[in-house]
Amino acid sequence: MPLFGTDGVRGLANGPLTADLALHLAQATAVVLGQGRSAEARRAEGRRLTAVVARDPRVSGEFLSAAVAAGLASSGVDVLDAGVLPTPAAAYLIADIDADFGVMVSASHNPAPDNGIKIFARGGVKLPDLVEQRIEAALDAEKLQPTGAGVGRIRVFADAEDRYVVHLLGSLPHRLDGIHVVLDCAHGAASGVSPETFKDAGATVTVIGADPDGLNINDGVGSTYLDHLAETVVRLGADVGIAHDGDADRCLAVDAQGTHIDGDQLMAILAVSMKERGVLASDTLVATVMSNLGLHRAMEDHGIRVLQTAVGDRYVLEAMTEGSYSLGGEQSGHVIMSEHATTGDGLLTGLHIVAEMARQKKTMAELASIMTVYPQVLVNVRGVDRARVATDAELQRAVEEVRVELGDTGRVLLRASGTEPLVRVMVEAADEASAREYADRLAAVVSDRLAL
Repeated sequence: MPLFGTDGVRGLANGPLTADLALHLAQATAVVLGQGRSAEARRAEGRRLTAVVARDPRVSGEFLSAAVAAGLASSGVDVLDAGVLPTPAAAYLIADIDADFGVMVSASHNPAPDNGIKIFARGGVKLPDLVEQRIEAALDAEKLQPTGAGVGRIRVFADAEDRYVVHLLGSLPHRLDGIHVVLDCAHGAASGVSPETFKDAGATVTVIGADPDGLNINDGVGSTYLDHLAETVVRLGADVGIAHDGDADRCLAVDAQGTHIDGDQLMAILAVSMKERGVLASDTLVATVMSNLGLHRAMEDHGIRVLQTAVGDRYVLEAMTEGSYSLGGEQSGHVIMSEHATTGDGLLTGLHIVAEMARQKKTMAELASIMTVYPQVLVNVRGVDRARVATDAELQRAVEEVRVELGDTGRVLLRASGTEPLVRVMVEAADEASAREYADRLAAVVSDRLAL
């Protein structure tokens, strides 16, 4: 099985993800990413390569980031240790100081026992599949082993957080004065920097989920668990709630009544605003095939094209880069604003959403009403041959029948899992009962036709 998944290397810390693996992965990264023209030019000038290393606050991040730093320094790379910071902050800092690459130690929204290693290339962009494959192959290759003055140094990146905050504040089209925001930081990487930034932008801020102890990250808080945030917003009479996940590359929201606002709705708000201000490149929004039909309808009403990609923020970013688009993301809350970031940034998204409330003098509910959310039912059918999902004639006939019955009032998507023997059946319809009926009907056909 490949070492790299859809978002770096991830697994149980001290299970498959050990300090030894982290060290050797860092050494292999130094070999592969140290081969480019820019790296050779730096060495020709007598300079060592530089990498930014950051982590979220889970306890295993302490030894894993130390192992990463050791592997890089032993390979002749100077390390700037940024400590606990969001993933998008690490990506921004790599570009800001023109580092050769960077490493983020985080398992995002996963529970505390898990951890992960995300590698960013120069400019703070995620690695393409081919480069990840080369790094994996280099694990068994000869390592760089400089001696004397050739070894790397490990230093604290003292102003890392300040640089990121200044960047975020400088991106805002409007201040947040007069708006009461409840922030849920998931006991994660945003626990320090997010409240500070929202306050500096003018908001009145109440904070929950911002007491990380290394073990409580994502534990009943954050963007995966919005109920506590919703209850707090309603109880305090706040205007809006903003939730991050463990490494703060996601943002979801709740309005003043506690209603959940997902990534599709946030993208709809931003897309229309950006088009009105003339900064939505090619009047196009990039979204995945899982985005709600309501998003497509809303964008059509406002003259905005939706370009669809496979599921995964890396595929959204690839499409955005290829077409020079300025906005894209996922229903899960990964929103990429390419003018200001190279990856999903939960703080950036939240700040710009609240800025829209202030600029338009509208409530979160009023902004979100730009899009009608179609009921969406997802059924996972396990124990089936996912390789035949697109080729079984009877299954395809059943899917086409449902599509015809739904017409333009719904949508069907069958997607084979990339990691498990299961097929995901997703149906959207005008009402939840219809969506459930159609999803169960197709799931039964999948189970019958593709059974192992």
